[in-house]
Amino acid sequence: MTDPTNGRTDGRRSGTPRRRRLARTAIGLTAVLVLSVAGAGAWFYHRLDTNISTFDPGGVATSRPPAPVPVTPGARLPVNVLVLGSDTREGGNDALGGGDIGVGHSDTAILLHVYADHKHAVGVSIPRDTLVTVPSCKLQNGTWTTPRTNQMFNEAFTVGEFPNGNPACTQNTVEALTGLRIDHTIVVDFRGVAAMTEAINGVDICVPNDVNSHDIHLKKGPQKISGQPAVDFLRARYGFGDNSDIGRMKRQQAFLSSMIKKVQGQGFSLPTLLPLADAATRSLTVDEGLGTAMKLVDFAQSLQNIKLADITFVTTPWRFAGDRVALVHPDVDTLWALLRQDRTLDGRPTGQGDPATTPTGPATSANAVPTGPAATGTAPADGTAAGTAPVTSPAAPTGPAAPATTAPVTVTVPIVVVNGTKTAGLAGRAADTLRAKGYQDVTLDATGGGRLTTDITYPAAQRAGVEQLAALFPGARLVAESGADSVVITLGRDYEPAAVSPSGGPSPSSTIPSTIPTGIADNARTADTDPCANLTFG
Repeated sequence: MTDPTNGRTDGRRSGTPRRRRLARTAIGLTAVLVLSVAGAGAWFYHRLDTNISTFDPGGVATSRPPAPVPVTPGARLPVNVLVLGSDTREGGNDALGGGDIGVGHSDTAILLHVYADHKHAVGVSIPRDTLVTVPSCKLQNGTWTTPRTNQMFNEAFTVGEFPNGNPACTQNTVEALTGLRIDHTIVVDFRGVAAMTEAINGVDICVPNDVNSHDIHLKKGPQKISGQPAVDFLRARYGFGDNSDIGRMKRQQAFLSSMIKKVQGQGFSLPTLLPLADAATRSLTVDEGLGTAMKLVDFAQSLQNIKLADITFVTTPWRFAGDRVALVHPDVDTLWALLRQDRTLDGRPTGQGDPATTPTGPATSANAVPTGPAATGTAPADGTAAGTAPVTSPAAPTGPAAPATTAPVTVTVPIVVVNGTKTAGLAGRAADTLRAKGYQDVTLDATGGGRLTTDITYPAAQRAGVEQLAALFPGARLVAESGADSVVITLGRDYEPAAVSPSGGPSPSSTIPSTIPTGIADNARTADTDPCANLTFG
């Protein structure tokens, strides 16, 4: 049963505070990795169980992106984990964070996409000041808000002024923004950052310049921090680089990489494990799917094969919009489409595709992004990403090849287009695009609805042809169905009818590009990057 006053499950701690910055991201991921090799007995799990807090699942939206379906029966699925840091001062966090007690914001948010091969991952940082639409969210009295446009992203966590924040509302916001279904949400607080860094005897960091600001005093260069100094370093905005939140996120990404490296390097002996796991779980508020130590262990075991070099951090393509941040289109749309298709940032599949569709290329990490100049100033007014020169990249797959202008012989069953949105005429426009490409056996089913993303279901024998057809529907999820006798395209709100060129092909913007947009490449770093590299903006 859920306590309506604070969204916690009976039997959990009632005073657990909310969570803070990217440091929490480090906590969420590294704690999970540590737990995976626990094996310390039932007493240990019971102790951790009493630490963990959960939030009310009733606040999660009922209209959500669809859950992924395995390519083949029994195949592993990608996993999306939203990690939030809260700046609440409640529950003893005022001593570490300073300021008054009150409802916090989720000033740090990382969407961790674990690929279906469970050997690669991408962590996407969403700037706190990003202007987004906050969808309908549940209040403490059980009613739901109306959607609000042009809101700062971190405001979603405060909707309803729950004592421990509203992670469900932030989850709803991210799902609406990305079209990705969030499988798990983790929130971490100040105390967890301090305790975990102390439990592993400090984290190696690199300070971009001497800092003497707001009680933070650090010398330029590599050093090790833990406890309160770690909290201060991760929270600090002023005194580093150009004092921007973008620069702070870069430092937080480097910190997280260093923390993961430290935990992996120390090994998982019980003396290391117990204090770290204890500190981590005391700082967590999670969804019910991760609400026990055993569930955390099961999830952690699925991450054990991810190497540091195969974790990439990227900040959403962005530009300044006054004193706020706007997302840069179409670069950010490409980013979400890549993740929805479970492709790496350079467009590669991670081992799920047929051999015939698996691209060839340089033998590099599947998450490798081309090396380009770091952002060196405010993003240009035209909305392109900041940088000093164009970024080039090795050849990368563009997804399924565009269909020929004549009817492809590989699709030999009827095609049904379903309008899963409330946009009148959308199915007809999609059908026109298909017919212009030579697909003639096309019928419509204008059902309407609130679907967010596009699905294409098909008979398994039609896979090659459907992958070809899917180029007209970037970001669509492909689902093989046994016994199906037609291809059914159910349009979501992510579908934008392609402009048909004179030759009948889709407009260039309707497919994943062959090179990584600079808005993605300039904002990306792999977890094994030198910790002193690219820590500031400006």
